[in-house]
Amino acid sequence: MELTTAANWLNTSFAGFDQSVTNAVHGLYDAAGWFFSPFLQFISLLGKGGIFLILLSIGLIFYKKTRRFGTAMLLGLAIGALFTNLFLKVYIARPRPYADQNGFFYPLWEMMGSHMESDKSFPSGHTTAAFGAMFPVFLLGKKRVSWLALVFGCLMGLSRIYLVVHFPTDVLGGLFVGSIAGILGTLISQNVIPKRFFNADFFARKKAPPTPDETPPKETTI
Repeated sequence: MELTTAANWLNTSFAGFDQSVTNAVHGLYDAAGWFFSPFLQFISLLGKGGIFLILLSIGLIFYKKTRRFGTAMLLGLAIGALFTNLFLKVYIARPRPYADQNGFFYPLWEMMGSHMESDKSFPSGHTTAAFGAMFPVFLLGKKRVSWLALVFGCLMGLSRIYLVVHFPTDVLGGLFVGSIAGILGTLISQNVIPKRFFNADFFARKKAPPTPDETPPKETTI
């Protein structure tokens, strides 16, 4: 398989880093694979196609109190997806870690269940989506609890390394792109979208005009 210049540079320049980090992450399997495997598989499933995060964002948009969160999240997801899927994955075209059957990653990938992915490897789309959606929550929420959103993003990236469907450098790329997308989504929602959108009550019912029987009688004067 002929590699692009960018993919070849990533594979050669960061080979030691990718192998070391993947090896370290797989220490989790040795420590308690019975827990980490189903848990991280579930986390990874939540990022598939971005569907869960998109639905969560749309759900938050429906309610006035959470509309700013949902709007910024949806914008972050859209910006991250466009930049990742239409530009970076296409032009870098880095093969998945398991593409080389004689390489370091292939036996680890088989051990983790041989999960197949259809697109290219850099950057991680799951991680991009997670940080594109969660970074706005971190920025707009109360910092005492909003940092938990970033924990979800980190777990998403960890799950992709654990399942050996991404190199660690793919995850770092997704973290960077997703964070930038989340920041842009937040800025757009705060400064571009009209305030009346955030103040609108989507569930308000218009009062029907009174029927003739309900019309109050006019006062008569003598």
